[in-house]
Amino acid sequence: MKITFIDLFAGCGGLSEGFIQAGFDPLAHVEMDKAACFSLRTRMAFHWLIRHKKASFYTDYLSGKITRDELYSKIPKHIINSVINEEISDKTIENIFTQIDAILENRQLDLIVGGPPCQAYSLIGRGSTKKNGGMQDDKRNWLFKYYIEFLIKYKPKYFVFENVLGLLSARDKKGKKYFDTILKEISKNGYSAVAEIVSADLYGVPQNRKRVIIIGTRGDLTPIKLHLYPKKLSARISDLFADLPEIQAGDKTKDTIKAKKGCKGLYDLNLKDDFPITLHKSRPHNERDLEIYRIAVEKWNNGHLRLNYNDLPAKLQTHRNKTAFTDRFKVVAGDLLASHTVVAHISKDGHYYIHPDIKQNRSITPREAARLQTFPDNYCFESADGKECLSSAFKQIGNAVPVYLAKQIAESIRKDIKKSED
Repeated sequence: MKITFIDLFAGCGGLSEGFIQAGFDPLAHVEMDKAACFSLRTRMAFHWLIRHKKASFYTDYLSGKITRDELYSKIPKHIINSVINEEISDKTIENIFTQIDAILENRQLDLIVGGPPCQAYSLIGRGSTKKNGGMQDDKRNWLFKYYIEFLIKYKPKYFVFENVLGLLSARDKKGKKYFDTILKEISKNGYSAVAEIVSADLYGVPQNRKRVIIIGTRGDLTPIKLHLYPKKLSARISDLFADLPEIQAGDKTKDTIKAKKGCKGLYDLNLKDDFPITLHKSRPHNERDLEIYRIAVEKWNNGHLRLNYNDLPAKLQTHRNKTAFTDRFKVVAGDLLASHTVVAHISKDGHYYIHPDIKQNRSITPREAARLQTFPDNYCFESADGKECLSSAFKQIGNAVPVYLAKQIAESIRKDIKKSED
């Protein structure tokens, strides 16, 4: 019997996808972003079609032969409707409960996963906020309370709460750590919890990304813990990109492509298959930025040096702030095994994610960013209106949990659950 779960603050589904790949059964997703909800619906459609040996419909969709509505028409309505497009708030939570109640049909829920939007706990967010007190007034600081409301309502056997490293040090106006408050509220409502700092690159993800993972167990059950085992990174970043067509900044490639046979690392991470590949498209860049990109790549290639903004020729310097974020132009180093962290700011511009191949001279594409986040190539990142939108895809990818890391977390939990229930 599959372990059931719901995903709160689900984003486009990175955490959920890892649990699905590990054999868990998703009953509902709750997410406020409309585009991300369409990504979730399309992903749920994908899994349903694969289970029912109807993958050709998904291929037709990726290839543009059928529309999104036509794809969804092939899927039972309850699968599509399991994605709830709502912001979790005082005004909406009862309605969300009602929708989830209808989905559960009095079944016991095994697991809740998710992580409230993390920008308010982010060290970068706090550091860049001029107002005294940083981001203490940001309402997102308190979204964890809604997560706990779901624990109280559904009393799942277990939960997984994911967030940024800054959660451990962020404080409220009274000086109390939010992390301590969260653990106190969890305990008060009948759950034991353990927290771990996880660095994704230690577990086979080609990205330096640290996160806090809280694993919770209902008080009447044997507590479970997180047991992750180090995995070696098996390919350089350039190798993970090498099978994709070489393109230039602003290139208008076809909506879907067929890539060459890739390196072993792509298959180890379960990224590559025979489905058409989407969103391998580059945003355009002006000549000034392209010249900066060339300089940044050359500095890395000729001495493993990162570009400091103040070292650029004066004619290329247009930013007034020359004391903070002086590394705002950064190469995704092709000869390393792991990139720097992919974050949602990649939706604003590509300066912090310059492609390592100087011949292509551009920032990375959504598909390349998705590979760094270990999303399978068949993962479709949707827009709200059904039209292709690179910035929307970048935002969803940057906000996500790496799929391969999520899968290992899920596999660890499944093993511990089996031991505790045997």
